[in-house]
Amino acid sequence: MLHTIKRMADGDENLPKDAKTIISLLKSVGIDNYEPRVVRQFLELYYRTAVELITDAQTYSNHAGKALVDQDDVTLAIKSKSYFSFTGPPPPEVKDAAMKVNSKPIPRPLNGPSLPPAWDTLIASSHLMKIQKNRSSEVVEEQEVEDNVGKSVDNAAETSQEMRTNVLPGTRQRVSFPLGSIRRR
Repeated sequence: MLHTIKRMADGDENLPKDAKTIISLLKSVGIDNYEPRVVRQFLELYYRTAVELITDAQTYSNHAGKALVDQDDVTLAIKSKSYFSFTGPPPPEVKDAAMKVNSKPIPRPLNGPSLPPAWDTLIASSHLMKIQKNRSSEVVEEQEVEDNVGKSVDNAAETSQEMRTNVLPGTRQRVSFPLGSIRRR
C-alpha cells in the first residue's frame, strides 16, 4: 500500500490532472502519507461540487432569460452555495454566552428517569393473553373464531374475552395472540 502511495506522490503518468492537483495540495499542507482512496474522495467531492455549481448557474441564467451562462451567474451560484453550506465561527458574544451557560453544573434528576404510567405498559394487569393448552385446541379456537364472524361485534368480543386468561407469573406456556379474531364487513 505504501508503494502505491509513493508512486502516486511521485506523479504517475496515468493519473488525471485533477488528481495530480489534489496530490500537490495535500503535499502543500504537509500531508505526505495517505491512502489512494483519499485522492478519489477529493475528486468525487470536487466533481460533485462543480456539477452543482454549474447546474445552479444555469438555473439562474434561465431565470434571468439569458441564453448563455455568464460570470455573474457562476458568481451568484458560488455565493448562494457558500451561504447555505459553510458557516463561519460564531461571534464572541455567542461564545461568551455559551461559556456562561456551560459553566453551570447540570442538575441531577430527583426521582430518576421518568417512566410511563403503569397502566400504559405491557406488564400491566390490563393486558390479557390467550394461552394455548395443546395443538388440538388451536383447531377448536380457529373454529370458534370463524363462528364469530357472523355474530355481532359485541358477541364476538365477549366470546374472545371468555377465551382469554391472565398469565400467572412464573408459568412457562406457549402464548398466542388473537390478531384477526373479529372481522368487520
